[in-house]
Amino acid sequence: QEQLVESGGGWVQSGGSLRLSCAASGSIFGRSVMGWYRQAPGKQRELVATLTTSGSTNYADSVKGRFTISRDNAKNTVYLQMNSLKPEDTAVYYCNANTVIFARKYDYWGQGTQVTVSS
Repeated sequence: QEQLVESGGGWVQSGGSLRLSCAASGSIFGRSVMGWYRQAPGKQRELVATLTTSGSTNYADSVKGRFTISRDNAKNTVYLQMNSLKPEDTAVYYCNANTVIFARKYDYWGQGTQVTVSS
C-alpha cells in the first residue's frame, strides 16, 4: 500500500512562491507517474502537473511557466515549485501516484495540503 504525505502548503501573497513536497512510502514510487492536482471550493479537482518516470512533464495551461514539477527517486519525493502565485491558485493541492503492474492499475492520493494566495 502506497502512502502519500503532502507538505509545504500555506498562505502567501500574490506574486509569492511556495514549494510543495509529497513523500511516498511503499514500493511503487519509482514506477509511478507522479502528479499534482488541485481542487478549489465549489470546483472539480483538476490536473496541475504530471511527471513520468522518464522525465516527461505535462502542465495545465494556467500554470505553465510558473510551476515546476520534479522528483527525487532516491528520496521517494515529488515536488511542486510554485512561483508567481495568483489568487486563483488558491486550492487544496493533492499528490497522486499511479502505475500499472501486471495489468493491474494502482492509483493513490495524498490527504491534500491547502494553498491560499491573497491579493
